[in-house]
Amino acid sequence: MTTVSGGGPQGSTVPVSTYRLQLTADFRLQDAAALVDYLRALGADWVYLSPILRAEPGSTHGYDVVDHTEVDPERGGADGLTALAEAAHAAGLGVLIDTVPNHMGVATPVENAWWWDLLQHGREAEHAAAFDVDWEAGDGRIRVPILGDDEDGRRALDDLSIEDGELRYFDHRLPIAPGTADDDASAREVHDRQHYELVNWRRADSELNYRRFFAVNTLAAIRVEDPAVFDGSHVEIGRWFDEGLADGIRVDHPDGLLDPGAYLDRLSERIGGAPIWVEKILEGEEDLPAEWATLGTTGYDALGDVDRVLVDPDGLPTLGQLAGVELTRDAWDDLVHTTKRGIADGILGSEVRRLARLVPEVPDAVDALAEILTAFPVYRSYLPLGDEYLDAALDEAETRRPELADAFAALAPRLRNSTDPLAARFQQTSGMVMAKGVEDTAFYRYTALTSLTEVGGDPAETDISVAEFHHRQARRQAEWPSSMTTLSTHDTKRSEDVRARIDALSEVADRWAEHAVALHTSNGFPDRQLEQLVWQAAVGAWPIERERLHAYVEKAAREAGDSTTWTAPDETFEAALHAAVDGLYDSRRANAALLDAVADVEAAGWTNSLVAKAIQLTMPGVPDVYQGSELWDRSLVDPDNRRPVDYAERRAVLARLDEGWLPPVDADGAAKLLVTSRLLRLRREHPSRFAEYTPIGADGPAADHVVAFSRGGVTTVATRLSLRLAEHGGWKSTTVTLPEGRLVDVLTGRELQGGEVRLAALLEQYPVAVLTRPDDAAEAASEE
Repeated sequence: MTTVSGGGPQGSTVPVSTYRLQLTADFRLQDAAALVDYLRALGADWVYLSPILRAEPGSTHGYDVVDHTEVDPERGGADGLTALAEAAHAAGLGVLIDTVPNHMGVATPVENAWWWDLLQHGREAEHAAAFDVDWEAGDGRIRVPILGDDEDGRRALDDLSIEDGELRYFDHRLPIAPGTADDDASAREVHDRQHYELVNWRRADSELNYRRFFAVNTLAAIRVEDPAVFDGSHVEIGRWFDEGLADGIRVDHPDGLLDPGAYLDRLSERIGGAPIWVEKILEGEEDLPAEWATLGTTGYDALGDVDRVLVDPDGLPTLGQLAGVELTRDAWDDLVHTTKRGIADGILGSEVRRLARLVPEVPDAVDALAEILTAFPVYRSYLPLGDEYLDAALDEAETRRPELADAFAALAPRLRNSTDPLAARFQQTSGMVMAKGVEDTAFYRYTALTSLTEVGGDPAETDISVAEFHHRQARRQAEWPSSMTTLSTHDTKRSEDVRARIDALSEVADRWAEHAVALHTSNGFPDRQLEQLVWQAAVGAWPIERERLHAYVEKAAREAGDSTTWTAPDETFEAALHAAVDGLYDSRRANAALLDAVADVEAAGWTNSLVAKAIQLTMPGVPDVYQGSELWDRSLVDPDNRRPVDYAERRAVLARLDEGWLPPVDADGAAKLLVTSRLLRLRREHPSRFAEYTPIGADGPAADHVVAFSRGGVTTVATRLSLRLAEHGGWKSTTVTLPEGRLVDVLTGRELQGGEVRLAALLEQYPVAVLTRPDDAAEAASEE
């Protein structure tokens, strides 16, 4: 750990790296504690835990918290946290914990005492203020969308029963308000006397009267802006810091909060100024508010930079034509407008209507607000910060919908007023529309090169130059040196190694087009854009079990929403979809085309993976390694990326590396574990060598194939576009100028003299080299 200054709590002890673990009933805190020795040996500085407060029974992610007062027993309970913290601290590792301030899980009301209390006692409930309910819109009742389909919307109530003093609807258990269940009343009559109204699940998108997390009915938003709610929801979190169990916090989805800045201030005070990172997606040139009590984001912005510097722009037109996608800013913006407007009118219709109820005097308020939300260019503003984004959205909305000009004019002053409830709720809603419209819809339709459609990414920015990459990293070093960097998370659509292989398709676009045509003609496919997503996923993740690929493509198709949806699956289309997937395994011609495509990019994918990992681990910021990704990890979107990790295998490989083995770059992935362990150890043991950022250029015929930079005491030299490099004859006479004096390549242990070095010799064994002074030379230099 090291002490830094800059954006966030001053003088805080912050990690030089983190390792993210996903805790479940099958991998508990006690299991994490037993893994600490491996994480220490790997070189990780802090252990980074997924949410650990008590969640819905059986939850595999932990974001559906039902009780803020205890560590989840399924995940190991308080004793497990103590064991993990003691083991980590004894090994010199810190503990970072993911927290969920925006919402609670309400799928099983009896598990959530606050929600049960709300349903039982309504507005008079002790915890009524915890939830964001529009009681007037429900005639004094909260609508709970759990009823199945029927013809008139009331027949399903005939399936209600009363058992053990509770109202039951199949497996659903609900409370009964005191004095409302006399002996002569039917279950349906009792229901009609409750503070809640059970409604058909399809009504949620237009008639719900409680705020949700995005469009998830079983995640109800809570009002942490209320001091009592904050205190009640941070009892256990506060204990972790009072007792020295935790060292830092990751805040999930701060954009859903009424006032994220005020929340972070209060949280920082409660945890004694310990470091905080926020799961925040930045769009384009958007900046994280400097006033926030945070060290930065969780790293999606860095992920996008690394991917794009490894993409060959020359192959993109062919890929776009293949998918029927126009790779322009205007085309992307038009697609996003379509998908965001569909979300605002569809699954988030309840939230838009709630905004409109605040302005009954404005005609066409629902339509106008939906259009402004659709046009909003970033996730949200933080008034008075970000009012320029509102201006841009209003201008765009009026350009597209001039007939609503009067409504826009009436709404504008209220949306600009940070004290107006309309402005406050609008800011909480715009991020929902962006996330669902872009990440969960448009990203599944814009399929020319699917590695570009990653969380936090802008697919219209298809690639970046080496110079632009350097510019962004220098800015990161100057402004947010302790912001996290990442390549894979529990939320990424594809793991880093899948994307690394897909990136390489941009270098062989013409050959890929031939393979894709062969796959189509031998296998058939009913959706042109989705077809490219499926084929690229198969290439990126191959070899992948049939069941995993089936699950992925079905989710992807329903998220895209073009040919089938979650709420109305098209059985005929989905049968054809699954038949196409089966063809990849069962059709000789389709399987041969797939294997040929994999063969074209497999080696380049290995190169890209090693290069991306080395860049991420040495670039400015605090690098996070997602569980298991120190070996090849070809996971797809959740829940595929939460599969168990074989740590016995990783321990064994690390032991061999520590005996001096230099593995080949091949399918076993040991070379990636070499890169990961050597660079994590370097950062932990010599943090002072990562104190600046200086681009390093190359000279010669292949100079464009180099990404090189100095961090002050460490120099990274990496290969980009390796297939194009080989096509043009390799490095030839290309050179790079390294610091003078004795240097050692951290990956191979080879010593060399600095100055002008030929890249063909420097990168002979691995596609990346990371150079520093030998410890004795570095110490001598520091003494001088």
